[in-house]
Order: sequence, then C-alpha cells, then structure tokens
Amino acid sequence: MRVIHYIPTIDRNWGGTTAYIQLLANELGKQTELHIFTHASENPVEMQNCQIHYLPSWKQLGTMKREFMRLMNDIQPDVFHVNGCWIPGCALTQKWAQEIGVKVVLTPHGMLEPWIMARHYWTRKLPALWLYQKAAVRNADCLHATAISEKENLLKLGYNDRIEIIPNGIEVDKIALKKDWERKKRILFLSRIHVKKGIEFLMEAVALLKDQLEGYVIEIAGEGEKEYIAQLKQKAKELQIESLVQFCGGVYGDSKWELFRQADVFVLPTHSENFGIVVAEALACGTLVITTKGTPWQELETDGCGWWTEIGTEALIAALRKFLALSDGEIERMGRNGRKLVEDKYSSRKMAEDMVRMYNELPE
Repeated sequence: MRVIHYIPTIDRNWGGTTAYIQLLANELGKQTELHIFTHASENPVEMQNCQIHYLPSWKQLGTMKREFMRLMNDIQPDVFHVNGCWIPGCALTQKWAQEIGVKVVLTPHGMLEPWIMARHYWTRKLPALWLYQKAAVRNADCLHATAISEKENLLKLGYNDRIEIIPNGIEVDKIALKKDWERKKRILFLSRIHVKKGIEFLMEAVALLKDQLEGYVIEIAGEGEKEYIAQLKQKAKELQIESLVQFCGGVYGDSKWELFRQADVFVLPTHSENFGIVVAEALACGTLVITTKGTPWQELETDGCGWWTEIGTEALIAALRKFLALSDGEIERMGRNGRKLVEDKYSSRKMAEDMVRMYNELPE
C-alpha cells in the first residue's frame, strides 16, 4: 500500500501535530510505502521510515499544484491523508487528490473542537468555512478522530458522519520509567506556549497556593510567540510568583524526558485538546497528571493516575491540593498506574496497525 500524508509543516515548533506525525511515520512506514508532503521550515524534525517531499508554498498556487500533480503521478498513492484544518494547503491538496480519484482521510487534530471553532469565529473561521473548510470536511472519505469526545463534536457539526476513532500513540517501550517517586518539588508544564493551553490558570493557582508550594519550582517548558511569553512573564511578576516560575524554552530529546521524570506532577490546564500527546508522555514516565475536561483523558480518574478537572483556576487549585496531600507511596502507586495505562492502550505500533486497517476499509 502506498500512502501519502500531507502536513503543512514538520517544524518542531508546531507542537503535538508534528510529534504525532513523527511517531506515526516511524511505525506506519514499516507497514506501508509512506510519503510525507509538507513545506520547508526552519526547524524540521527528523523523520524515519518515510520519504519527505517539500512542496512550494500554497501562496505560489500554480507552482505548488504542478509539483503536487507530478508527485502524485509518480507515486500513484492508494490513500491521501490530510493532517489539519484552516490552512488553505490542507483543503487544496485534498481537493486536488480527490479530483484524480484518490481516497482521502482527514485528521482535524482538534482543530474542529468547539473552543477552536469559537476562537476568531467571525473574522477567520466563518470565512474559511464558506471558502473551503466545510467542503473539505464534508467531502473527505473518512474523518479520523482520536477520542470518542472528538467524534461526538464532529458529529454535532453535521458535515460528515464517516468517522473512525484511532487514539494517538507513543513509543512507550523506548521511554524510561522514573526510578523513584520521592518528591522533587517540581511541577511541570510542557507543551506549545499558546493561549489555548490555559497557562494563566496554572499561574493563578500557584499564586493562591503559594504558602503550600514553598520550596517548589514550577517549570514552564515550550516554545511560542515571544509577545505571549512576555505577557506570561509579566503576569508572574504581577502575581508575585516570579521566584517560583521558571520559563525553560523549548526542551527536546533526552532533556525533555528528564524533565518529565523529575517532575512530581505534570499539569496541562488546557481549554481544548483532541488528544494531548504530552499527557501520554508524562504517564509513560510514571509522572502524575492534572489536565482538564478539554481533553479526552477521563482515564486519569478511572485508572487512578491523576486528575481530570473542569477548566479553570478553582478546579486546578482543588486538584493541586489533592496532589500535595499524597504520600510518596501513593504517588508511586499512581505513577505506576499511568505507565500501565499507556503500555496497554497507547502504543504507536497499535496506532499504525489501526491506521492501515482504516485505509483498507475505506469505501470504494
């Protein structure tokens, strides 16, 4: 089977979507002839078991289409898989692929979730829906959701009911479990620095729990727009918690895994995630997680490895208080529960196997 994945960028700054395609390619490329169509960027991640093809920018529409069609003719793919929404290149490549009779799968990656849809709705989303995005969702042969909650939200849109659920995965067997659960007094946020991630909730919660968090360090790791990061640093000063909060910048490779293992608890107070791959990564390291109902991670509660809260400061404060009341033994038990959950359900190998099955079951 020959499969093409289109993703607007494989730059490391694009966060979870780049991490997803990197992990998927490593396993999917073992089971298919895999090609990645993307565009040039400053910091592309390394990809294995696939061929990468850089297309011209969609702003050079004629040149991009000619190169796209040349590659499609050379490769003769069985499936064209689009990753993302709202960026014109996603809808354009889907349209061109379908014009020549190639089956298309669309993975929105949470970009059609209610919080994202409501953000800049009148100025950005509605025009894009009318111009290309609604048609792209409607015309896809299959939509790929990563959780039941995402499927339910896609169904509410009413554009397309051909939806397959395949959870994201990670290479859990390559991730070392932490060696001990003695408190290091470190609380970690690690993700793209973006307003969607709810970092302000974490800072407000820390300010209100400052006395209980004496001796703790709150590490905020990730890359984002400089202006927004400056706003967060100013907020830390205003809340008088600048001595507790450390902005680490982008952290990758072994340094990233060490941050996860050294943290007592990982906090992702996000407004919206279709999956939240960083949650799985933290759990694989044996680190407890606090995240919100803007993610599909109810298993944190059912499997006893963290807290799945309402979105906002008060709910986060309540979860942090529960975490602070735990003994080291209870932290270890919950940490091991998280590792087992990821081993059982969220391996990248299973994700790739399910993806191939989905491709084979696409309607003629």
